[in-house]
Amino acid sequence: MTTPGRAVLPKGRLPSPTARSDAHDDLFARKNGAMSQQPAEVPVQSSATPSAQTSANASAKSSAKTSGKSSAKTTTKSSAKTSAQASLGSIAAHRPLPADANDAATVAGMDADPDTYVADGSLGDELPQGRFLDRERSWLAFNERVLELAEDPTTPLLERANFLAIFASNLDEFFMVRVAGLKRRIATGVATRSASGLQPREVLELIWTRSRELMARHAACYQQDVAPALADEGIHLIRWPELTEKEQARLFTLFRQQIFPVLTPLAVDPAHPFPYISGLSLNLAVVVRNPVSGHRHFARVKVPPLLSRFLEASPQRYVPLEDVIAAHLEELFPGMEVLAHHMFRVTRNEDLEVEEDDAENLLQALEKELMRRRFGPPVRLEVEESIDPYVLDLLVRELKVSDAEVYPLPGPLDLTGLFGIAGQDRPELKFPKFVAGTHRDLAEVESASAPDIFAALRERDVLLHHPYDSFSTSVQAFLEQAAADPDVLAIKQTLYRTSGDSPIVDALIDAAESGKQVLVLVEIKARFDEQANIKWARKLEEAGCHVVYGLVGLKTHCKLSLVVRQEGELLRRYSHVGTGNYHPKTARLYEDLGLLTADPQVGADLSDLFNRLSGYSRRETYRRLLTAPKSLRDGLVSRITKEIAHHRAGRPAYVRIKVNSMVDEAIIDACYQASRAGVPVDIWVRGICAVRPGVTGLSENVRVRSVLGRFLEHSRIFAFGNGGEPEVWFGSADMMHRNLDRRIEALVRVSDPAHRAALTRLLETGMSDTTSSWHLGPDGNWTRHATDPEGRPLRHVQEMLIDARRRRRAQP
Repeated sequence: MTTPGRAVLPKGRLPSPTARSDAHDDLFARKNGAMSQQPAEVPVQSSATPSAQTSANASAKSSAKTSGKSSAKTTTKSSAKTSAQASLGSIAAHRPLPADANDAATVAGMDADPDTYVADGSLGDELPQGRFLDRERSWLAFNERVLELAEDPTTPLLERANFLAIFASNLDEFFMVRVAGLKRRIATGVATRSASGLQPREVLELIWTRSRELMARHAACYQQDVAPALADEGIHLIRWPELTEKEQARLFTLFRQQIFPVLTPLAVDPAHPFPYISGLSLNLAVVVRNPVSGHRHFARVKVPPLLSRFLEASPQRYVPLEDVIAAHLEELFPGMEVLAHHMFRVTRNEDLEVEEDDAENLLQALEKELMRRRFGPPVRLEVEESIDPYVLDLLVRELKVSDAEVYPLPGPLDLTGLFGIAGQDRPELKFPKFVAGTHRDLAEVESASAPDIFAALRERDVLLHHPYDSFSTSVQAFLEQAAADPDVLAIKQTLYRTSGDSPIVDALIDAAESGKQVLVLVEIKARFDEQANIKWARKLEEAGCHVVYGLVGLKTHCKLSLVVRQEGELLRRYSHVGTGNYHPKTARLYEDLGLLTADPQVGADLSDLFNRLSGYSRRETYRRLLTAPKSLRDGLVSRITKEIAHHRAGRPAYVRIKVNSMVDEAIIDACYQASRAGVPVDIWVRGICAVRPGVTGLSENVRVRSVLGRFLEHSRIFAFGNGGEPEVWFGSADMMHRNLDRRIEALVRVSDPAHRAALTRLLETGMSDTTSSWHLGPDGNWTRHATDPEGRPLRHVQEMLIDARRRRRAQP
């Protein structure tokens, strides 16, 4: 008998292709009702890789390879009641490898750090098929959750406009990377089923259908809801015909002086081939007629990307830049009759492929690949829904896109331009202002005449929670003090992404110029930040820093900083391990954790890890770190499995995970095994999640929640009951193949009991039924829970944390 709301997964053979396809169509064609509740999210970047093959069983050691690239950012909304039975049979999956029957261990007397604990033989049962949700569908669901925030009338109005822009930006990146990767796999014949059991072509068709629905909802939200609401607040987003004569005259002057000089109309005829259309650019397809010959001609005008997307015709009245250009096309085609014009936009494959083994200089190889990226094949064509069939046929033919890749939409196209509108200084239309304060353990240092963060760290470790704790008065101040301190001998630093005017980079340059030894590991392959990172790498090298690019074939994603200081006869190491980038601007928007410490074990671990990244060290085990690609997956699977033994022995046992993405099959299977044994498993995920919670016989004890809001949830935390001696880790790694197999990642074990308790409370609050979140059902649908059974609004965890910080500051 099945518990209501639960689902049962079948063992045995895969469902027939027909059965899978029918259920799949039913699941994704279902229209979701609009949800209107509380706030919840910003983006970002999600990301992942398709899995060609399941890793080992939950207890088996795994280092599964995967094919394809990864990426993603965003959110989704799903209401629909769970029709678990129908959907579960719709997705077939491969079988995991059975656990080695000889694997056995006992908990008694086991040290918490070694990664040698494995499951006993009884856990090697075959897990059912269909247990993984499709990752691309899950990403679209994530972006739908972002869209729900824009649709929610309780979200402040300019924040709704911001979420509309985030949704559009996220979807752009999804097509540039994930869709492009699927098309590449199909073209090259790499047609391996994903972990969800779908072929690449099936996934691509799913994406085309679902993204079309979401894009239509997105456009409707803007036109029918947000734009009229903005007008009610005095912010008018209008089209050219709605302007007054005075406004049109003013914009004509602006056109002649600042827009016309940078426009280049490109004709298409036997002497002028179809021009290259750059990715994500807005373009006008123009049809003109020669009044002498009567012949029609096609031309293209690119909307300059460096000009403002919306122009202010008069105070608080904005018109799209392309409308201004379209109204003055006669200026670009004198003597010709302009018959029609239509907006279009192309998204191209912008995923990078650099053969590092063959690249003598990775910097130069990457620069060449960035040039090739500009000419990637199209993966999406957005057009105005009123486009002339003749023009559309020409675009489809010349750009070589299929009908399924054409997205007709009401104008205006490219709503990422709403970022500019959302940035207006109208505090009453935004989330209440919050200014991060200095962490209380550093506050007394801040007010001292000679700030000394090192002295504070000699007293105690400092657990930072951004953006609630200021980045500038903690991590940034830590590095700035190190750069200026004559007793500091060396600084070692990873940089994955940083800001254009980075004070972190400035501090490292100051340190090098003052004679300190500075090692900077710059990850120049950070997606879409490659050009900026190349710039910083060169600037750091010119200042005398030792700049390295990590290990061949692996991105360096860990967030580490190490300062070596001479203190009398002693060399002391000060460390920072974090979950977020060393980026002062995003530190105000992203939720992240960091540990500042003078602990000698952490310092020794960071020294060893930096030596591995800059030299030829083969060390793979550490004192307080778990690192990818060698020990991190096995270490987490070991700890999840150990919770089963604790539970069977009657000791406290639980698994709590907070990540951006959860798709690694070995980690998920370990969670399933724990659930089957009766261990409660809580998963707090922002973006992609392949876990099916609430399935009878598999995941009755698994709960999955998602929290989206004003800040982008970005920290990764792993907590275990450990028989009554809780163990907590945090760091840079998401549970994805790319993070566990193709990146250098690091988790640090939290040793301070107070810090463990604080992180445990955070996880409990985020997973609580009394706080606002989305709940994942076994059929892959997300349901928003923003009110209690009596209809009262639930509190948002981010609001609770903001209030807690304000109360703390108010205390004497």
